[in-house]
Amino acid sequence: MSNAKRAVVLLSGGLDSATTLGIAVSRGFECLALSFDYGQRHSREIKAAEAIAKFYQVKRHVTQKIDLRTFGGSALTADLAVPKDRVETRNLKLETRNIPITYVPARNTIFLSFAVSFAEVTEATDIFLGVNAVDYSGYPDCRPAFVEAFEHVANLGTRAGMEGQRFKIHAPLMQMSKAEIIRTGMALGVPYQLTHSCYDPVGEKNCGHCDSCLIRLAGFREAGVTDPIEYV
Repeated sequence: MSNAKRAVVLLSGGLDSATTLGIAVSRGFECLALSFDYGQRHSREIKAAEAIAKFYQVKRHVTQKIDLRTFGGSALTADLAVPKDRVETRNLKLETRNIPITYVPARNTIFLSFAVSFAEVTEATDIFLGVNAVDYSGYPDCRPAFVEAFEHVANLGTRAGMEGQRFKIHAPLMQMSKAEIIRTGMALGVPYQLTHSCYDPVGEKNCGHCDSCLIRLAGFREAGVTDPIEYV
């Protein structure tokens, strides 16, 4: 396998990760997608990731099974209620936010570790993930400092890094508002009708009240575009 412009893209099945994959494709990367069945509340996002990977005809799509329910500690991996209709806090500094119970401890650290392993084996030097530090729920592993630090770790702790094949971690959505992300995705033809963002869906429909749904709906309103997915 040639390593020319090959990238591993973390693909959750949500709006942000789908847009990130669209951006990576638009930049000319040959994309490999990595998703996780990590014991989350539902499998809707895994199905969405499969549909998005198929849409983009990615070179290879791996869904890695791990079980973070073993540790729990999150409404997404334990029998805890998902917060609904929370007061908007996205404009507060991280230090003044209450990190919500939907935060999964060290999730992006775990996911990026797998992504680096996948990238090293497939001779990919670029990794894309859809974290965002503007319109998000206040998770500490969605900040620029975290991404920069993990890139350093990736290059320090791998054979590829020691041999001079440097990894680059791309977070192209980091400083975008949700509306800017959506406008970018619409311009690239990202299939938002295939995406899933809801933490607590009701059947096949999205709840419309969890943090993820509220931020998504506000983004579509601000972008002046109708959200193509169904809500209760």
